[in-house]
Amino acid sequence: MDLEDVGCRVQFLIRDRDGKFPDLFDTVLADAGIRVVLTGVRMLRMNAVMEGWVLTCRRELLDRTSIWNQRHLLHALREFETFYNQHRPHQGIANARPLKPLPPPISEPDEIAQLNIRRSQRLGGILNEYRHAA
Repeated sequence: MDLEDVGCRVQFLIRDRDGKFPDLFDTVLADAGIRVVLTGVRMLRMNAVMEGWVLTCRRELLDRTSIWNQRHLLHALREFETFYNQHRPHQGIANARPLKPLPPPISEPDEIAQLNIRRSQRLGGILNEYRHAA
């Protein structure tokens, strides 16, 4: 299957500055009308961060969802982006969410025994959010 068969056209290819890509690689892409965008110099983690996000999105969303069309895909990706940045805990940053502060720690044993947890579902139950009920 070629990209022309799907009815879309690739405009950009983002790649790092690795020596495994010869000049001929860029020339062939330029002949096809594809612009090569290089990642930043000395930004070793730039590629790794995006690869991690893509793999997480694929594993937690796309592998569990039947996508019907482009509109459905964009809706699902927007929901996942909101979930990823506002609710989902991230192991690398002390289980914090990127766009929210860490909650205060629970230190009283009585508070732990009386926790009331509420679950809300997103995207038909594929993504679950858990919060303390007020």
